[in-house]
Amino acid sequence: MNILLLGYGKMGKIIGEIAESRGHQIAAKINIDNQEDLEKLDPSSVDVAIEFSQPDSAVDNILWAIEKGIPVISGTTGWLHHKPEVEAKTKALDGTFFYASNYSIGVNMFFRLNKFLAKLMQNQQDYTVTMEEIHHTEKKDAPSGTAITLAEGILEQHSHLKGWKMDTEMTDGGQYLPITSKRIDPAPGTHVVRYQSEIDDIEITHTAHSRKGFALGAVLVAEWIKGKKGVLSMDEFLSF
Repeated sequence: MNILLLGYGKMGKIIGEIAESRGHQIAAKINIDNQEDLEKLDPSSVDVAIEFSQPDSAVDNILWAIEKGIPVISGTTGWLHHKPEVEAKTKALDGTFFYASNYSIGVNMFFRLNKFLAKLMQNQQDYTVTMEEIHHTEKKDAPSGTAITLAEGILEQHSHLKGWKMDTEMTDGGQYLPITSKRIDPAPGTHVVRYQSEIDDIEITHTAHSRKGFALGAVLVAEWIKGKKGVLSMDEFLSF
């Protein structure tokens, strides 16, 4: 399989290494320094694009791939206000677009555990739910895309909450789910969901030890996506 890497920072490099170790070829490595090379690329030489760039370039990268008929897998966060536009373009061109806020298999198990716990706790009014996420200082968006996905899972079950807010913006006295974001090197990613009461606390935590789990998940999706169409997610990939 020939893989185009859209974004070649730390994640792109690890994805490339894992892909090559699994017998795949890297068709091109595109970053901010050689963006013009995209127009020289023959789309027919690419089986799939894996996009881990920056929020300000993600949409253009993804739309370019969709318009060229290349299935694209994106893991960049911080651009999701444009996601309806990308999904509409995918459907209009009968393309293939896969997005996940986190490609780690362990994190996606954590998403499901979070939803299950939120359902158990939805009528326990003595508990207050909060969230904390910790990432390296190079991560530009806050809260993380993973934290937002976790928040959405909680909000599905807790109708008394109007939404989520950063803890620094909280002035409402419990109407929103507060998220605390910390940027500490070299943390690749820690997410904590905490239910607190006067009697006790209930806490679930996912701690990533490296970026390898995220990168491997993206390559596994790239191997799976061949022949598939439409707007896809980890729900379809995991399919259980």
